[in-house]
Amino acid sequence: MYFSIYSIGCKLNQLELEAITDSFCKHGFTLLKDRGTGEQFSAGLTIINTCTVTSMAEQKSRRMLRKALREERDSCVIVTGCYAQLEEETLNNLEKELLGNRVYFNRLFVIPGEKKDLLLDLPLFLKETFDKKNTPMETALPMEASELSFYINRFLEKKIKNKISRDEDSFRYRPETFSKHSRSMIKIQDGCDKNCSYCRVRLARGRSRSQNRKRVKEELLALEKAGFMEAVLTGVNICQYNDNGMGLSSLLNFLLEGSSKIRLRLSSLEPDALDRDFYDIIKNPRIRPHFHLAIQSGSASILEKMNRTAPPSCVENVLDELRRAKENPFIACDIITGFPTETEKDFMESFEFCEKSNFAWIHVFPFSPRPGTEALKLKPRVSEKIIKERADSLNILAKKSRINYIKNCSGMNVEALIEAGGEKKGGFLPAVSENYLKLLVPASDRELKNGSLIRCRIGEPFLDDKNFDAYADIL
Repeated sequence: MYFSIYSIGCKLNQLELEAITDSFCKHGFTLLKDRGTGEQFSAGLTIINTCTVTSMAEQKSRRMLRKALREERDSCVIVTGCYAQLEEETLNNLEKELLGNRVYFNRLFVIPGEKKDLLLDLPLFLKETFDKKNTPMETALPMEASELSFYINRFLEKKIKNKISRDEDSFRYRPETFSKHSRSMIKIQDGCDKNCSYCRVRLARGRSRSQNRKRVKEELLALEKAGFMEAVLTGVNICQYNDNGMGLSSLLNFLLEGSSKIRLRLSSLEPDALDRDFYDIIKNPRIRPHFHLAIQSGSASILEKMNRTAPPSCVENVLDELRRAKENPFIACDIITGFPTETEKDFMESFEFCEKSNFAWIHVFPFSPRPGTEALKLKPRVSEKIIKERADSLNILAKKSRINYIKNCSGMNVEALIEAGGEKKGGFLPAVSENYLKLLVPASDRELKNGSLIRCRIGEPFLDDKNFDAYADIL
C-alpha cells in the first residue's frame, strides 16, 4: 500500500511526522513521494499534520485536506495535529461540505493532536490484519478504501478507549530514519507554561513536560551510531526543559559528555530563560552557531500586552552574549506585527530594534486573532491594510539583513551537511552550513551522500535566489 504524508508548521510537527513515516515504512508501506513521472500511483492512505499557530496555517491545513479528499477518491484521509486538537468538529464536517451526499463511507478520520501517537501503532495493526488474511503486504492487491476505513475505525475505537496518559505518549516519537531531512531531530519537550496572550499552540499542546534525560541520551547515541552527524533538539518551548531539576543548559552538557561526534542544533529559545551556564556550554564547537529567538516585538508596551517577559533590554544582552560565545552566529527572530493597540510609534520601535540588532533573518507574522486567547478581545484592532504594510516593511528588512549576513560570512571556513534529496544541480550539491546558510558545493569525485559532513569556504552571496544563499568551495 502506498501512503502520502504532509506536515504544516514547526520542527516539532516535522519530527512527529518523520516518526510516523518511519513506522509505516518499517511495516511494509511505501511512501509516495513523486507523482510527476512514470506510473501514476494512488495513495491508499493520506496523513495530514495540521498547525494552528496562525489563521493562515489553519487555512492551509483546510486547503490541503480539501485537496486530498477531492483528488484521492480511493484513499482514506487522516488529519491530526494542533488544529485537529482544537477544531475536531470543524474538520470532521469538511468532508460532508465538500462531497455532500456522495459520502458513502467514512473516508476522513480526525485524530486530535494529543492522540497523534496512535498513528505510530496503526501500521502494525494493519500489517497484522493482512497477516491474518494470509495476504502478505508485498504481494497484496491494494486494499479498497471502504475496507481500509473499516479497519481504521476498529483500530481507533479500541485504542482511544484505552488511551490514558498524555505525558508519556508525548515522547514516543523516535524515528530511526528521516525521509525528508538530512539532519536528525529529537523531541526533548512538549507543551508550554507561559501565558502569551496571542498563542493558541499552548492550548493545543497543554502544559510543559520533558523527556527523561537518559532517554534523550539513548536516542542521541542511537542516531550517532546510525551515522547522523547532526541532531536538532526540539519542543514547543525547550527552555522549559526540566527533568527533576535538570534544565536545558545541564542537559546540553550531559549530552555532549555522553556522545563523541554528533553536532547539536537548538530550536526556538526564550531570551529571558538563558543563563550564564547556557552561554558557557554553547562555546562547545559541537553546538551549532545558529539561534532562533522568540522576541515577538521590539516595543516594551506591546510586549507587556502580549504577556511577554523579555523586554528589549533583555534581548540586547542576549544578543551580546551569543555573539561573544560564537563567531558570527546566525541569529533569527520572530516578530508579530499589527498586534491590537500597536500604534505607528510602537511599530517603529519594533522596526528600529530589529534594524539595529542585525538579525540574520526575521520571521514576520502578521497578527491574526486566535480563538480562545486574550488577544482576541483586545481593542483597538489594527486594520488589515496597515498590518500588511507593516509586514511588508519588515520583510524587506529581513531580506536586507540576510544579504548583509551572508556577505559578512564570505570567506569563512565552516562545516556543512549535504542536504536530503541532494541531486546534482549543474555539477553542484545543496548543503546547509553550521550557521544555517543554504549552500551549493561542487560535486567532487569522492562520494558525498545525504548527510555527509564537509568543510567548505563560503563564497559570494546569491542576491536574487530564493533557494540558495551562496556557493562554497570544499576544503
